[in-house]
Amino acid sequence: MSGWSGRCATRALVTLAGARVRVVGGAERPLLGRYVDAVRVHGEDGLAGVALPEGAPAAPGVAADAIRAALRRAGPVRDGRGGLTLVGIGPATNLALALATEPALAAHVAEIVLMSGAIARGNVTPHAEFNAWSDPHALSVVLAAGRPVTLATLDLTRQALCTREWLAGLPAGGRCLAAARAILERVPMRDYPAGFGHPQHDACAIGWLIAPQLFAGRHVGVAVDHAGETRGRTRIVAEEGEVRLLERLDSKGFFGLLGERLARLP
Repeated sequence: MSGWSGRCATRALVTLAGARVRVVGGAERPLLGRYVDAVRVHGEDGLAGVALPEGAPAAPGVAADAIRAALRRAGPVRDGRGGLTLVGIGPATNLALALATEPALAAHVAEIVLMSGAIARGNVTPHAEFNAWSDPHALSVVLAAGRPVTLATLDLTRQALCTREWLAGLPAGGRCLAAARAILERVPMRDYPAGFGHPQHDACAIGWLIAPQLFAGRHVGVAVDHAGETRGRTRIVAEEGEVRLLERLDSKGFFGLLGERLARLP
C-alpha cells in the first residue's frame, strides 16, 4: 500500500541516489476497509518537510503485478537456492495481493522480510504497530503463504535508536547522506527503554539481509488480530513455528553499517 506522499518520497530518493530502480504505485487501500495515512509522523511529503528534487515519474502498472512478474523471472527455490527475497517496510497489502492472486508463485519466494508488528507495545494503538494495524488481513495472508518469514517488530526496531551523537559523528558525505541527515535531524527524538533517540524501523529489515550476524531471535508461531480494539496486534501463539522473530540487535554494529552504507551513496 502506498499513499501519494509515500510514492513521491520513494521516487525522489531513488532519483537522488541515481539508482536504476522501477517505482510502481501500490494499492490505494487495505484488503478490507479504508486507508489511514501517517502524515502526522512523516509529514505531507513523507520526508519530514525536507525539500528534494522531484523524482522521475512512476513506472506504469501496479505493484502486485510487478511483484508477480519479478517472481516469475526468479524461478522456483530449489534445494534452498534461487527464488526471490521479498521485503516489506509498509502494510503488507501489495505482497498479499501478489501471493493471493497467484498462489503457485509462493514456490518462487526464498524469504519474506517484514518490518511489521509489535509483541509488547504498539505505536498506533497500545496493541498494534502501524503497518500491521493498517492491513492485518494482508499480514495474515503473507504469514500463511508457506514461505520463511522474518519479522522485525517494534520490539526490535526500538533498539535501533538514531541519536544526536551518531548524527554528529557522520562524515560530510555526498548529497544522499546530506539528505538523510537533514531528514533525521527533523524527526523528534524520545525516550525509549534502549535510550534517547529515533528508531530506524525500516532500516532494520534491510540490515537483517545485509548483516544477519547483528541480529538474534527465535522461530515462533505468530497470529494477527483483525478487528476490534486489538486490531493489528501480533501475538506469539506457539513457541515453535515458521516465523523468525528478530528480538535483539547489536545497535553499535547496526549504526556502523548504516553510516558506512550512506557514505557510499553519491
